[in-house]
Amino acid sequence: MLDIKFIRQFPDKVKEGCQKKNVKIDVDQFLEVDKKRRELLLALEDVRAKKNQANEEIKNLHDKADREVIILKMRELDTNSDRIETDFKEIDAQFQNLIVKFPNLALDDVPVGEDEKGNVPIRKWGNPIRFDFEPKDHIALGEALDLIDTEKAGQITGARFSYLKNEAARLEFALVQHVFNSLTDKDVVKKIADSVEKGYNPSPFVPIVPPVMIRPDVFTRMARLSDEDKEQRYYITADDLYLVGSAEHTLGPLHMDEVIEENNLPLRYIGFSTAFRREAGSYGKDMKGILRVHQFDKLEMESFTTGENSVKEQDFIVAIQEYLVQSLNIPYQVVMICTGDMGKPDARQIDIECWLPGQNKYRETHTSDLMTDYQSRRLNTRVRRRDGSNEFVHMNDATAFAIGRTLIAVLENYQQKDGSIKVPEVLQKY
Repeated sequence: MLDIKFIRQFPDKVKEGCQKKNVKIDVDQFLEVDKKRRELLLALEDVRAKKNQANEEIKNLHDKADREVIILKMRELDTNSDRIETDFKEIDAQFQNLIVKFPNLALDDVPVGEDEKGNVPIRKWGNPIRFDFEPKDHIALGEALDLIDTEKAGQITGARFSYLKNEAARLEFALVQHVFNSLTDKDVVKKIADSVEKGYNPSPFVPIVPPVMIRPDVFTRMARLSDEDKEQRYYITADDLYLVGSAEHTLGPLHMDEVIEENNLPLRYIGFSTAFRREAGSYGKDMKGILRVHQFDKLEMESFTTGENSVKEQDFIVAIQEYLVQSLNIPYQVVMICTGDMGKPDARQIDIECWLPGQNKYRETHTSDLMTDYQSRRLNTRVRRRDGSNEFVHMNDATAFAIGRTLIAVLENYQQKDGSIKVPEVLQKY
């Protein structure tokens, strides 16, 4: 969530930021609620102080009449305290309900736009392959080579589920091994870090297989369970748990309610897990194949840094994404996401879109989200500076590989005229 002091100090900036993100919230109304809440809190503290003072006075009084006067005064204070506390609880509930509705404010270099039409490609790598035959899409390739079975999955589970079979199943774990080996290799990470800034911290990533279920209160603290988000989530009523939509949903709270020493930052994690999304409202979009499904596996990066390094850390993470896609030799473009299309907790979002010959266009395969201290403020994840002061850490999360979409890119870009598919050289050892 946003810093309440920032909202009070710069209401016009907040209004502008909300407008750019297409979020409707009455900032002036919120500030009135905040003012009333502070007044009631001060009144409550004043009454409690007077009650403590009266208690001390009673201890030192021996005259019964004098004690009765103080006791009556305390009863009056109790009545006032109860009334103020009731009013405070009511206004505090309004305050808490409103403050979580504020989006994170976009950084200055984020393009302003209403929707995806405002996204800006900033660079490209590689040239789309020109086949001397009519390329097939991943659906046709998967069926012909017995790699993907959506028909049987549909009979057993329903639409938008699939079986990965044979070489496709082995390719999934080749991709996992490739990512884990790359991001835990000090030399590889240092080379990528130096490409962003010479001498930038080369700490490798810690590999993790995280839980795929999360408590609603923690999901909310991650800023991933608003009323708008809930329709995309799978909820298990009997256990009061949600299935995660990405590994970052349970990687992000790893240091919830903790204070991290500055010397230990950055902390970087690479998680592999299954993810679940209902894809509500997307009926008719990418219904066939494995591009948009309810269950998919994903490798996700999560990073904790100091505030002054958060933008640089995102640039470093995007460099990692580009390294991984380039290692597969798949053409792609990097896209800066505009204010109206980025996530509510994001301060800056950068996507990578890989070239898919079967669709003859670039499609999103990677996302990188810079959250600044928006999530950590809810999670209460702090850094203790070397001078002893505490502040909230900054958080980044990003896709390493979304397995299904990466498989699509491999199948379609590496297909051969005879219907076979080459294995990318970097994966052949697996």
